[in-house]
Amino acid sequence: MRAKSAGRFILPQPVDFRKGHDGLAALVQSVLKEDPFTGTVFVFRAKRADRLKILFWDGTGLVMAYKRLEETTFTWPAIRDGVMTLNRAQFEALFAGLDWRRVKALEARRPAAAWARW
Repeated sequence: MRAKSAGRFILPQPVDFRKGHDGLAALVQSVLKEDPFTGTVFVFRAKRADRLKILFWDGTGLVMAYKRLEETTFTWPAIRDGVMTLNRAQFEALFAGLDWRRVKALEARRPAAAWARW
């Protein structure tokens, strides 16, 4: 059974990139006070702004991805305590190395009723 993503959280403070699955999951629990086993995507930054790690539960185990940009750096929020959330479009922009702050997701109103086209 695949876990449903509950959001995308980013920890603005750099973390020790020697940490693996268990170390990052422990950070999620102790620092973010979140459950790492819900399908939520957690994004971690290194001291060097060109690297990130992603951790999430896919329903069968913890998945960790590491990305390093070759010719530029990621646009990170200011280093501060706490956590911030990104919507899907912002997360995808960050992962692609784009400036996620310039991404605005379109919000559509929910239809009042369904209608059929014949």
